[in-house]
Amino acid sequence: MKISKLTILTSVLAIGMLASCGKEGCTDPTAPNYNPDATKDDGSCEEVANEFLLTGTLSENKTLDASHIWTLERRVIVPSGVTLTIPAGTIIKATPGTGANATSLIIARGGTINAEGTANSPIIFTSTSDNISIGQSFGSSLSEKVRGLWGGLLILGNAPCSFSGDVVEQQIEGIPASETNGLYGGSDPADNSGVLRYVSIRHGGAEIGEGNEINGLTLGGVGTGTTIENIEVVGNVDDGIEFFGGTVNASGLLVWGQGDDGLDIDQAYAGTISNSMVILNEASDHALEIDGPEGSATGRFTLDGLTLIGTNDECAPTGVDGEIADYRKGATGDNNNIYVMNFTAGKDIELDKAADNATYMAGTLTFAGFEFTPARHDGSDCFTPNLTDGSIFNEKAGDNACTFEADGATICTVVADGANTVGATASSFSWTFAASRDAF
Repeated sequence: MKISKLTILTSVLAIGMLASCGKEGCTDPTAPNYNPDATKDDGSCEEVANEFLLTGTLSENKTLDASHIWTLERRVIVPSGVTLTIPAGTIIKATPGTGANATSLIIARGGTINAEGTANSPIIFTSTSDNISIGQSFGSSLSEKVRGLWGGLLILGNAPCSFSGDVVEQQIEGIPASETNGLYGGSDPADNSGVLRYVSIRHGGAEIGEGNEINGLTLGGVGTGTTIENIEVVGNVDDGIEFFGGTVNASGLLVWGQGDDGLDIDQAYAGTISNSMVILNEASDHALEIDGPEGSATGRFTLDGLTLIGTNDECAPTGVDGEIADYRKGATGDNNNIYVMNFTAGKDIELDKAADNATYMAGTLTFAGFEFTPARHDGSDCFTPNLTDGSIFNEKAGDNACTFEADGATICTVVADGANTVGATASSFSWTFAASRDAF
């Protein structure tokens, strides 16, 4: 049968007319309002809700599912009376943002976090730019030099702090004053904010204002009922981990490549930090910055078993400042069994002002069991350390009555590379991103 061209043209036109007169609706089969009878999309398709999104203030207890990657968006708050449970192996990727929109996770006073990772399945907080996948502990797209892609993790408690004016509570650094869940401090030294164990926090420190960045991990007024063990902070813009008062004990801390200080103590923190490590790079300021009380309340910290690793390039110092430690504002505490290595000449441990000389001479700021190995290049030491001339133990106020500089030889021993008997146990950190990159 011969079909004329006119017949074919008529058929094509008819089909086209039928299509143009088809039923309108949502033609996306992934949308919850998909219409299988629709032949023309009318733009009504609804977005699929992200079941694995954390945003806003939690209204009830929540347990994450480690078989999915979770997205942390803007400021997420676990308020008083609510518990956030994060199983081992969970990966949480934070969206970017600065200022009031900086993404952060805040455990408010009375709120609880139960984040219990393991050495084989740590909990990872990172950026949405990280290509890490489920079942992995490390991605390949971001290094320790990538900072500020999101905010950080803040835990706030009811333990005592020493505030100027002797108030009992204060707004935490890094959170706008308009956020009422940003308060910390109280009168309960045994306050319990939950558990943080085998957790790695990477590429944070976004600014909320000029010079006001968020630390990798902020602990404000956190009490001894809280568990802080085996925590890593990598590539943060501001401090790695900062203690604002409180009494919580912490062990197994590792900070690598922070933009400011590695471990920072303020407002009469009165806990113990043990078996911990700070590794500087070219962006870093001090390994330790230790401040005393701001009000009349006093507190006495203990540092025991720390390793501090400096940075250099063929014996030339690198880093924004790259100092070992700075003790300020009448700091009070005990510094024991600390190994200092890979720092170049001129990098020191400072008593900043007369107030710190006074606490040292009064015996409320003590140093004992230090060991020191200078930076090396091509198998040789970069310099010969002098423990008593102020180049390593430096009393900056010029107080002739202070014996800190002369006491250097009693406080510290110079040891060969690898011959240290104090400091952190390196094998404790085999689970970390830093270990995977041979950072120590």
